[in-house]
Amino acid sequence: MVPRYARPAMTAIWEPEARYRIWFEIEAHATEKLGELGVVPESAAKALWDWWETDPEIDVAAIDAIEAVTKHDVIAFLTWVAEQVGDEARFMHQGMTSSDVLDTTLAMQLAKASDLLLEDLDQLLAAIRRRAEEHKYTPTIGRSHGIHAEPVTFGLKLAQAYAEFARCRTRLVNARAEIATCAISGAVGTFANVSPEVEAHVAEKLGLAVEPVSTQVIPRDRHAMFFATLAVIAGSIERLAVEIRHLQRTEVLEAEEYFSPGQKGSSAMPHKRNPILTENLTGQARMIRAYALPALENVALWHERDISHSSVERFIGPDATITLDFALARLTGVVDKLLVYPERMQKNLDRMGGLVHSQRVLLALTQAGVSREDAYSIVQRNAMKVWESDGALSLLELLKADPDVTAALSAAELEEKFDLEYHFRQVDTIFARVFG
Repeated sequence: MVPRYARPAMTAIWEPEARYRIWFEIEAHATEKLGELGVVPESAAKALWDWWETDPEIDVAAIDAIEAVTKHDVIAFLTWVAEQVGDEARFMHQGMTSSDVLDTTLAMQLAKASDLLLEDLDQLLAAIRRRAEEHKYTPTIGRSHGIHAEPVTFGLKLAQAYAEFARCRTRLVNARAEIATCAISGAVGTFANVSPEVEAHVAEKLGLAVEPVSTQVIPRDRHAMFFATLAVIAGSIERLAVEIRHLQRTEVLEAEEYFSPGQKGSSAMPHKRNPILTENLTGQARMIRAYALPALENVALWHERDISHSSVERFIGPDATITLDFALARLTGVVDKLLVYPERMQKNLDRMGGLVHSQRVLLALTQAGVSREDAYSIVQRNAMKVWESDGALSLLELLKADPDVTAALSAAELEEKFDLEYHFRQVDTIFARVFG
C-alpha cells in the first residue's frame, strides 16, 4: 500500500488491529455456538464477550512478539487473548483450523471493501450523469482510429461512460456476493471436529453466506473472480481517463482537467497544463489489473490446501482495493471539475470542410439510383480533395460542382445532407436507454 494513493476508510479495513478484531469475533461467535451445543461450557463465550465489552486495546506489538516465537499468526493471537481473558479462553478454536479464521476474515474484509467501492461508484455515476445531462446536445466530433468520423455529442460520450460504470457496479455487487462466504469446517473441511451449526451461526452473525463445500480453505475461484472484477473496473477507469487525455492535447483541447490557482505544470516550462490526474489514473489502472493475475494463479492449490495463496493475498487484498478506492475518487473529481470547451469542439467539427457528412451524401446517392460502388467513388474523390487541402476546400461546394452528383441530387438536397442536427435525432432515445 502506497500512502500517496490511499484513503483512510479503506486503509482502516486492512490495519492489523481491524483484522484481529474480526478474528476475535469469529472465535467468540464460534465458542458461543459450541457452548449452546454443549461442546464447551457456556461460560467460555461469556468470558470472551465480557472482556470484549470492556473495549480492550488490541496490542499488535505484543501479538507480533509472540508470533516471532511461534512462527504462527493465529496461534500468537489466541495466546495473547488467553493472557487477557484467562482460563476460559482455552475453549476457543475448538475443532477449528487457522484457515477457518483467516479465510472468513478475508471474506469480511473484501465485503467491507466492496461496500466502500460501491459507494465510490455511486458517486462517480452521479458526477458522470450530471455532466452528461449538461452536455447532452453539445456537438463534438466522433473519432475512429483517432480520425474524424461523424458528429456525436459530448453528452453521448459521457452517457457511454455511465453505462459502462453501471455495468461495473453490477459486476461488483455480484463479486461481493460471491466472495462473502464463511468457512468454519475444520482441518480438511469435513466438520469432523466442529458442527456445521457453528459455521451457520458465525456466518449469520457476520452477515456472510455459508461456503457449500470447503477443503481447508474457501475455494480461490471466488477470489479470482473478485480481483478480475476489480481489474475490469480499472480498465473502465483507464478508458475514460485516456479519452480525457486525448481531448486535452493542444491540437484538440476540447476538454481538460481543472487547473487550480497556483498549480504548476512543469518545472521547466511555465506554460504547461498537463493531464496529470488522468495519466496517474492510467498508471493506477495498470497496477489494479496486475493484481488479477496472481489471484487467478491462486486457484490451483495442492489437494485440500497449501499456503502459496497466502502471501499473494496479503499483497493484493489491501493494494487492489485501496488503489481502486483512490482511483474511483480521483476520477470522480476529474469528471466533476472537467473543463469543457464547446466552441473548440465546434471548431474541430468544422475543421475538415464538411467531410464528416460524407456518409449522408453516399446514402442519398444510392437512394437516388446510383450504385453503391459508383456513389462511394464519387463522394470519395471529392472528399480526398478536401482532405488534401487540409479542410481549405468545402465538400459541399465540390459536390455541387460535380455533374455526377448534380445529375442525381439538387443543391437543396445536398445542403440538407450537411445538417448537423440530423445526427442528434436519437440522442433522447439513447439517454432514455442509459438513464431510464
